[in-house]
Amino acid sequence: MKNIIITAISFATLFNFSSCTKDFDNINTDPNRLERVTPGSLVTPTVYGMATYFTVRSYDFTWQIMQVGLPNPSAANGVHRYEVNETAGNGTWNNAYQYLRNVREMEQTAVENEQPVYQAIANTLKVYIAGILTDSFGDVPFSEALLAEDGITSPRFDEQEQIYHNFVDLLEQANQIYTQDGEMTGNDLLYANNKGLWRKFNNSLLLRVLLRASKRPEFNSYERIQTMLNNPTDYPIFENNEEAAFVTINGNSPYDYAWGRRQDYVNFEAMSEFFVDILNDLEDPRRPLFMTQASRLVDGQIQPIGYKGIPSAHSGDESQFDFSPSTPNGNLMVYTELGTEIIEVIMSYAEVEFIKAEVALHFGDLEAAKIAYEQGVTAAITQWKDGAIAADYFENEHAKFNGTLEQIMNQKYLALFFNDYQQWFEYRRTGFPVLPKTEYMWHDGVMPTRFMYHIDVRRFNPENYQEAVERIGGDNVLTKVWWEK
Repeated sequence: MKNIIITAISFATLFNFSSCTKDFDNINTDPNRLERVTPGSLVTPTVYGMATYFTVRSYDFTWQIMQVGLPNPSAANGVHRYEVNETAGNGTWNNAYQYLRNVREMEQTAVENEQPVYQAIANTLKVYIAGILTDSFGDVPFSEALLAEDGITSPRFDEQEQIYHNFVDLLEQANQIYTQDGEMTGNDLLYANNKGLWRKFNNSLLLRVLLRASKRPEFNSYERIQTMLNNPTDYPIFENNEEAAFVTINGNSPYDYAWGRRQDYVNFEAMSEFFVDILNDLEDPRRPLFMTQASRLVDGQIQPIGYKGIPSAHSGDESQFDFSPSTPNGNLMVYTELGTEIIEVIMSYAEVEFIKAEVALHFGDLEAAKIAYEQGVTAAITQWKDGAIAADYFENEHAKFNGTLEQIMNQKYLALFFNDYQQWFEYRRTGFPVLPKTEYMWHDGVMPTRFMYHIDVRRFNPENYQEAVERIGGDNVLTKVWWEK
């Protein structure tokens, strides 16, 4: 029996992917289970595993580097001061390849069982997972990864440009397969075996891939996206929050919340001044959903003072703050009563609308850009439990559409809250939002643009590692990946 390992595994295992030893296999074989894995059985472990891991990474990494939240107290260093060490990406590397192994297994068994729909799902999930991987590191093993059983134990690193071309091909192929006959039969936590929604996710992901490469003129991104948008029959995409790639979980085993304890999410964390101030300017209804109110001690009494954060990358002296800042609202992610549903974001409908807004703006269609912008904002607010938008929201001078890319991207920044590393990726693509800098930041205030390769790559795959390092311009956190240049 081929065992699908859902817990974290080492880099060496990820690249060798050797069969389990006989003893291990015997110990872990359930005599009551089928001897062969079905492709549908791999969908939910992959979706839940990736979504949950990157929900935590949003909190641990993206919040800090994108000035959403920061550890409190924070005396020195830390990601919010742009300290990204050489092991910061190890978990991303391990988990991405771990779940890509699941996807490869799904693809193989789909062929064996003559279930092409799972070939399509494998393509979609492959691009989703490998997209995070390559956007985090740049050139990575892709075409030769996971082929130890075929004798390739030291895979070469594919150039990111070629990986992106492969992404487009995989998603285009999947878009066609989804139209074929054939039903889904497995456990599907994401879409409950709705093939049509998987197709919409696939094509919405294609929009993301194309837009990510928009700075590369040879990719012709805006024109290709517009062609898709002009052909909704051939390229159906998300049309509302109900169709978005949200993983709904209720905290009951085996679908536990990302945090086992509420205090691990809410304690020792402050919301960042930059993030809170944007929401305050907008008088945004997400404030009570995302955070608590700040407070100050007055005459021995704790008094709320509204929503207020502390600056990211501050001096480290907490005595400068005469108030207790807003902290994360635990009800967003970790309910005290198990059974209450929350969402983990893979890809939102709001992101699709902001893509449409940017493309319309690029072509000078301000009316279409305004419509998409407002639909994106509305979707981003209402996707959260109890989220509702006021009728006069867009009368606020900060919310009223002004026809600039900066405004679209500022709202997209809010919409990408808790969406793996997407805020970081989009900042690197566009430079928005404009984040405050302080003298306490590393690298003279220049934001890191990638993770360094997994430390074990240097030991187990040195020749291909060195070739990739020379090609990308150095294995350091300030090297720009292909689509940023």
